[in-house]
Amino acid sequence: MNTFLLKQWSYGKYLTQLFIVLLIFSCGSDDDNCTKTITIPQIFFVGNQSYTTSIEQQVSCDVQEPDDPEIIEPPILENFTYQILSFNYQQDTGNNTTRLQFEIQLNNLNNFNVSGVPLLSISTGGIDFTASYSNDATVPCLQLLANSSCILTYDVENSLNNVIAPSTFEITDVAYVVID
Repeated sequence: MNTFLLKQWSYGKYLTQLFIVLLIFSCGSDDDNCTKTITIPQIFFVGNQSYTTSIEQQVSCDVQEPDDPEIIEPPILENFTYQILSFNYQQDTGNNTTRLQFEIQLNNLNNFNVSGVPLLSISTGGIDFTASYSNDATVPCLQLLANSSCILTYDVENSLNNVIAPSTFEITDVAYVVID
């Protein structure tokens, strides 16, 4: 083989090997700066109903994606107000029933539509609880349009058979839980 060609071949072989070595070492494994986006499933409860959502988060590459959903507090709508327009509670209607009636104006003061459920805080003779009355409401207000109102309307009679109705029933607060 020609000496000139042999030197060229050896020189090219040497440069190729040098290039590969430089490439390997210049692309060091700096895992400290490695990040990825993961999806974290979340779940919250309103009454007997559960709702799921998820968030995305930037994490280090060595963090595993969670298998089980994270239990969170229900997301409450900000810039929300309410006004109780009417309220009537009858412990005993005379027909062996109790009756609860109310109309509550729910106000979305935001520039966006929202889907959700009203959540009422109730006090009944020393027992405090929260509940959504939307399932049995005539107007459940499951959506509030941007900068608008909805009147939550409820009128239900319940049998007094095998139950003792509370002597007092008071709505102490109203919030709006964002579902979507």
